[in-house]
Order: sequence, then structure tokens, then C-alpha cells
Amino acid sequence: MNLDSPLFQQDCIPCKGGVPPLTGDDLKLIHERLGGDWEVVNQHHLRKEFTFPDFAEALAFTNGVGALAEQQGHHPDIHLAWGRVVVTIWTHKIDGLVESDFILAAKIDRMVAEQQAE
Repeated sequence: MNLDSPLFQQDCIPCKGGVPPLTGDDLKLIHERLGGDWEVVNQHHLRKEFTFPDFAEALAFTNGVGALAEQQGHHPDIHLAWGRVVVTIWTHKIDGLVESDFILAAKIDRMVAEQQAE
């Protein structure tokens, strides 16, 4: 996780379609800005698994991600299970990745860091 990345300070911009998804060097560069914790899968989506000591903390995290996503107008797929949450992000409108996907991932990482600091 790169908490020095300015990505978390930006806001997600809704994609209206008609733009190409990030690929190749452009995708690699923005992924490096985000940090290595998020996996880029098939140049199509971001994926990260978070672990927790119990279901209640996993659920609280899921609700936090949901609130953040709603605020940003950018909604990831969230899989909740006992003690773990898998977040998958991509822009459905273009069926691939854009900068806003990385912004949301950075905001989720920042949310986790702030909760751990409390």
C-alpha cells in the first residue's frame, strides 16, 4: 500500500463510456502509484483480499467500503465471508480499468490505515 500516493485525495469521476480501458504501460504506471497490495487481474479489474479476526469486523469493513463507494458514486463488487472480504473493482461501462478504479482502491487503503491508527 502506498499511503503517500495522491490518488486517495482525488475523487472518482463517473465514466460515461467511449473511453478505452487502461492497458500496457499506462496500466502499469498507475498500478505502481497505487502500490503493490492490489492485484491487477487480466488487465481487467483490481482485486484485494482483506482479513479480519471475526465476522463482525469483516461486516463493519464491508459497510465502510459501501459507504465510501456510495459517496464516490463508484461501486465495487464486495464478497463478505467469515473473517475476510474480497473487493473487486472495475468500470462496468467500459468493461475494464480507468483511473477512478485506482482512486477508489487508494481510498479503501486509506480508510483501512486510518482505522488501524485509531
